[in-house]
Amino acid sequence: MKSKQRLSDLRVMSDDQLEQEIVNLKKEQFNLRFQRATGQLQDTARVRVVRRDIARAKTIVAERAAKQ
Repeated sequence: MKSKQRLSDLRVMSDDQLEQEIVNLKKEQFNLRFQRATGQLQDTARVRVVRRDIARAKTIVAERAAKQ
């Protein structure tokens, strides 16, 4: 995933898909942090976008859990 996740795109995902998306975003976040630490990061704004995408996905998971 290269661009910002739309909230509507996340809402149509199943629970398993959301969990997998969170895992993928966390891996990307780790790689971005590693690149930043070694001075190889080109797109510094991507760190913020990924962090917010993780928060969006976790929010949807929490909303679904609260409904149950």
